[in-house]
Amino acid sequence: MTSESKSRAVLARLSLVGIWLGMALLALMAGLVVLQVGARNLADLGLPWADELARFCSIGLVFIGIPALAGRQALVSVSILPDMLDARGRKGLTLVSDLATLGFCILLLWGFAEFLPRAGKFMTPALQLPNYFYYSLALLGSAFLCLVSVYRVANVLRGRAPSHGFPDAADQIGPIE
Repeated sequence: MTSESKSRAVLARLSLVGIWLGMALLALMAGLVVLQVGARNLADLGLPWADELARFCSIGLVFIGIPALAGRQALVSVSILPDMLDARGRKGLTLVSDLATLGFCILLLWGFAEFLPRAGKFMTPALQLPNYFYYSLALLGSAFLCLVSVYRVANVLRGRAPSHGFPDAADQIGPIE
């Protein structure tokens, strides 16, 4: 197995883990919201830990889910301009988009490097968790998005489809060429 196919397999597995973790976080968040509404309306009881844990799930869901979607180029997008271009123009636009995503990831990771050493030691109000843990899924998701962006840029520079290796069997549309 070549190193390229190993890296593609690792990214695909990480993407699948991100999807499953995102679904678990979404289910937990929905359950916490229902619990909070029920506790307030039925028992006249506020559960601040449930709000904080639901917020943690929300942050994690976004940051863990985006790399899998970005790898498949399945994010919400306006496609008027790419639809008017030929295949070469679409690939060029995709390259610019992926480079912008990579730049954003680098800035975001730099922001985490500046922010977490100072704020990471403080505890969250209700759960008393360190901010290191609270923002860990955001940090992991940002690092994974950076890897996905590098992979997509490398695919374009090799002359492949940017999402090569990411579409799954359940995708009815297929990859964007």
